[in-house]
Amino acid sequence: MRPSILIIYTGGTIGMVQKPEDGSLMPVNFDQLTFEIPQILKFGYDISSISFSPALDSSNVTPDIWVKIGRLIYENYARFDGFVVLHGTDTMSYTASALSFMFRNLNKPVVFTGSQLPIGTLRTDGKNNLLTAIEIAAAKNGDVAMVPEVCVYFNSLLFRGNRTSKIDSQQFRAFDSKNYPPLAKAGVDITYFEDKILRPEEQSEFSVEEELDTHVVILKIFPGINKAIIKAVTGIEGLKGIVLESFGSGNVPNLPWFTKCIRKAVERGVVVLNVSQCAGGRVEMGQYETSVTMLNAGAVSGYDMTTEAAVTKLMYLLGKGYSIDEIKKQLNMDLRGEITL
Repeated sequence: MRPSILIIYTGGTIGMVQKPEDGSLMPVNFDQLTFEIPQILKFGYDISSISFSPALDSSNVTPDIWVKIGRLIYENYARFDGFVVLHGTDTMSYTASALSFMFRNLNKPVVFTGSQLPIGTLRTDGKNNLLTAIEIAAAKNGDVAMVPEVCVYFNSLLFRGNRTSKIDSQQFRAFDSKNYPPLAKAGVDITYFEDKILRPEEQSEFSVEEELDTHVVILKIFPGINKAIIKAVTGIEGLKGIVLESFGSGNVPNLPWFTKCIRKAVERGVVVLNVSQCAGGRVEMGQYETSVTMLNAGAVSGYDMTTEAAVTKLMYLLGKGYSIDEIKKQLNMDLRGEITL
């Protein structure tokens, strides 16, 4: 039987054209993509598509949109062998990370891709990205999907979605995964690195967990950060989680007032997750004196998680209604390949 693929077009540069009046980019209907890339039909796959209306710039994507994408995949899961999600690059890593946690028992590929140049331009990267993403989504070893993960394909490399960050707004290599190697590389052939691919431990029924709690904030530390700002952020009413972007391997200013603000937040039941500002490497709280204070204040190490994975994992766990102790425990567990322990 022919592989069956569902393409979900949410919006983004890959499906944009220029307005004739001012040259700015605006989204178009997905029909424009099939017109621009007739090669899609040459695969011989059973390909269907669903388009968001209106198409969304990824800056406007919210957790409600993550749920919408998840529902579309759930509702069509039995019918298709794989899924390709076309998404704007700015928040693609957030969406891919969120869905990786929301999906339970995923055993089919969900491949996110997009482009840096609109699909209608001569030098667009969108055509190769889309065609290769479709091929990866359809790839099987016998009856088993080659990559049964939520992943991001861009510029010849396939990454685990919850390990990615957007690293460049101008170059075709827009994404990277500093702390985990590629799952596949596309050249003349597509080479799959099977020992890096995460596979479900058991064949259970696929499901989507839709409850997400957005009462979280990212707090990025910088030299000279103001006491009043830290106090205001950590004291936000209703706040449940802080992703603390610290220096290096988890270091923060060794100032009594700073430690006090974090400790007071923790005592109120706010989960503080410490991740590094560095693109690569990991948090090692206790390695330096300037990170011992966070350890003593009750912050949780994010190890080598990306900020995108940290934020979405925190939303996911808070949405489960777990106790604070259970949330902290699971933050330090590898749930979907997002963390190296």
